[in-house]
Amino acid sequence: MFRFIVRRLLQMVVAFFGTTLIVYALMFAGQGDPIQALAGERPVTAAQRAYLTEKYHLDATGFGGFFYRYFDYLKNLVRGDLGESLTGRSIGEILANAWPVTIKLALIAIAVAVIFGVTAGVLAGIRRGSIFDNATLLLTLLVLGIPSIVLAPLAQYFLGVKWQLFPATSGADPDFYALLLPGIVLGSLSLATALRLTRTSVAENLRADYVRTARSKGLPKRRVVTVHVLRNSLIPVITFLGVELGNLMSGAIITEGVFNIPGVGFNLFRGIRTEDGPLVVGIVSVLVVVYLVSNLVVDVLYAVLDPRIRYE
Repeated sequence: MFRFIVRRLLQMVVAFFGTTLIVYALMFAGQGDPIQALAGERPVTAAQRAYLTEKYHLDATGFGGFFYRYFDYLKNLVRGDLGESLTGRSIGEILANAWPVTIKLALIAIAVAVIFGVTAGVLAGIRRGSIFDNATLLLTLLVLGIPSIVLAPLAQYFLGVKWQLFPATSGADPDFYALLLPGIVLGSLSLATALRLTRTSVAENLRADYVRTARSKGLPKRRVVTVHVLRNSLIPVITFLGVELGNLMSGAIITEGVFNIPGVGFNLFRGIRTEDGPLVVGIVSVLVVVYLVSNLVVDVLYAVLDPRIRYE
């Protein structure tokens, strides 16, 4: 296990630098005039343009200029300095203010997926072919067929504006109740996928040889399901939820944008829209670390859930 973790950590380092290089290259290649994009329609004076160009090395052009800017970014990144956005704000400060909001939103979404999705999936797998099973499959198919860009405005209008069950927008410092509706919307797709995945895994394990052996020994059905079936069935679900947690913590650009949540996704979208390269690359660099760590944790949990799994 120790050698496996060390090997994965080395792979994470390579993946991190490779991903940041690709993102930095995309921002560098597609960058038009970031200074004017930041100012909008307002004119930019020659002094302001010269100051920003020198500060962010925008005058370094061509192949060599790209690597000069990239290695300068890596040098600061190794020191823990994410740099400044084109607005002059520290990217570390922006993330420090955005992360608590996004983490709370992601935890609500994951809790919705685990409590409702996994529970309903277990019941649907045990009662395969029943009315409950068919109803859950139909509902999850409906949810999966509605993209979040449609689901979020619908939930905001009906539950937030028309019926006023939840706040329509979250505001600058949202509390738990203000994040509940966007958390449910964000977790709905994860819920549907977790439900179908759990249902399939439970149904397959119920037909396995070890289940028949356990039943032939006279073990009660509840013990067979909770001790044997559920533990083995959770392995693919844990894999999905681990990766999905990294996805949810990336900020959910659409959900945060619709509900006006000042999280990571909201700031990432703002950076893309204003061509704020330092902000986009800084946020993506942190998100890559979140993805890599969540995948490592999932791989380690394999051996905890199933003792048969061993890493050479």
